[in-house]
Amino acid sequence: MKVVLHDLEPSRFESLYPKLARDSFIVGEEGPVRNCVGCFGCWCKTPGKCVVPDGYGDFGKRLGACGEYLILSRVVYGGFSPFVKNVLDRNIGYILPFFELRKGEMHHKPRYPDRFRLRVFGYGEEVSPEEQAVFRRLAEANGLNLNAQSVTVRLGRSPGGLGFEREGEL
Repeated sequence: MKVVLHDLEPSRFESLYPKLARDSFIVGEEGPVRNCVGCFGCWCKTPGKCVVPDGYGDFGKRLGACGEYLILSRVVYGGFSPFVKNVLDRNIGYILPFFELRKGEMHHKPRYPDRFRLRVFGYGEEVSPEEQAVFRRLAEANGLNLNAQSVTVRLGRSPGGLGFEREGEL
């Protein structure tokens, strides 16, 4: 299974990526995703399940069952778009509150045994080279923190033509 997180208008996403729109769990701006409130309920009260009642409480479990996590985001000051960042904040149920060393850095231990491939695609008309470098480092850091099997980052001027929809490009 694939989990796809994007910040496009639903009709634009479906027209650009019709195959993905049919066979993946899609998280886009068409449904309300509330902000993480930092209560750590997903770690303490209901392990792995977010207590915020918006239909995305099992997002961590979905990530634990997916083989590929695709993120398509407009690049904003070298970071993710506000919508994508909001959803990424809700990923904490995917990991445990305990720590381990990974590549010489402290990171949260994984909750789930299987690891997904992370593919991140950033787009924007006027993204500077510095913003591109920051975006790339941020996406790679997210992959390390989420204990991804592999991380691929691509950048382009528009959301079409980035290879987002193609299989086996890792």
